[in-house]
Amino acid sequence: MSLSAITATLSSLKSCQGDIQTGMDIVTDVAMDLAEAQDIEVNPDIKELEAMMLECAKLDREINYFVDVVQQVTSEVATQQSEAMFGLSAKVREQFTERIARLSDAELHNHQKVAAFKESIKNSFNQANQGSADNLEELDEDIAVTQSQSNFTCPLTQVEMENPVKNKKCNHHYDEKAILGLIRTRHGQKKKCRCPVVGCGNTDVKESDLILDQMLRRKIQIQKRNSNRT
Repeated sequence: MSLSAITATLSSLKSCQGDIQTGMDIVTDVAMDLAEAQDIEVNPDIKELEAMMLECAKLDREINYFVDVVQQVTSEVATQQSEAMFGLSAKVREQFTERIARLSDAELHNHQKVAAFKESIKNSFNQANQGSADNLEELDEDIAVTQSQSNFTCPLTQVEMENPVKNKKCNHHYDEKAILGLIRTRHGQKKKCRCPVVGCGNTDVKESDLILDQMLRRKIQIQKRNSNRT
């Protein structure tokens, strides 16, 4: 196999990874619907959905490690004789197996989307208990009334966010793709990333500070549906 073929394969894997993460968002939406209607402590469906999220997180993690190992091994053999390519598969398999063996499934609970799933379920259940939304239709009405108080616009792109993330340090929201792009650009320039919200004193936004806000994403989707109806 040529190095160009390997690059194409890794690109396909990353595309699959994007599909996995989209699936995790869908699972979270389904679980939030259930949490708004039932007691999450006795709802076996939500427990099953959480188990599904953990399996997706495991696959996502394994793809990350596999891609990392392949890139590392291929960079090592790229400057060697072509004969080195014959042992590439075995070397990748060996290093990947070693890395996976050191991992603990307990770490999967720290996966960004798993953590967001748990937080979203908790918020949905609390919202249902407070009587603010007994079902999705009532939630739609609530969002319609309060949407003027909610800011769905990314401070970077100035357009409606698709995947909002919350900065746990300053509590500001941004579109995930936009803020990650800014952070990486600033780091590439050997600079810190300042929060793009005017007047914010947070001068060092890190990727680890960002938390997916599934509740806000859901509100944005509901507002978009309501707009389409009108």
